Amino acid sequence: MVNLKKGEKINLTKSDAGLRKIMVGLGWDEAQPQQHGLRALFAAKPADIDCDASVILCGENGKLIPSKDFCVYFGNLRHPSGAVIHQGDNLTGGGEGDDEQIMVDLSIMPPEVAKLVFVVNIYDANVRRQHFGMIRNAFIRLVNTKNNTEICRYNLTDDYSGSTGLIVGELFRSGNEWQFNAIGKGVAEASRLQKLVDMYK
Repeated sequence: MVNLKKGEKINLTKSDAGLRKIMVGLGWDEAQPQQHGLRALFAAKPADIDCDASVILCGENGKLIPSKDFCVYFGNLRHPSGAVIHQGDNLTGGGEGDDEQIMVDLSIMPPEVAKLVFVVNIYDANVRRQHFGMIRNAFIRLVNTKNNTEICRYNLTDDYSGSTGLIVGELFRSGNEWQFNAIGKGVAEASRLQKLVDMYK
């Protein structure tokens, strides 16, 4: 297993020439507010932070593929090809391990799809006054489903205070090979997924 740093890439095809199906797991935890004494006793419970993981499908030019199925997210869990399937929305980020999982089948990926961009945004962040500075232990990991082996992991360690969206990483074609790029870029306004999608138009 390879631990990636921001900006690093890994050639998935060279690491496993027979690689077909990948589970992309994304996880995060809420940072606990530091309150003490009477303030902690009487403070209202903060609203859960609802982070949503999504995949934006792009062509060779790096731009959004002009199709109603250009994005796989909690409202559109499956690409028609079956190559990208979202396992469902986690509303709180509670619990250990992956909070959301996305299955990717490289063997049936439509030829027009050259890049999959994995993003996370905080739903209704502006209304709830939430941002990624209130999140800790964010990560993305790729697992070969054939043998359940973790291929690589990228732990996001930057301070994302003020950001309501994250471009976490990209899975992209390079000739006949697939590579993964660890990005970790914060986006100030992304309380709606459309804001992230618009960046690739």
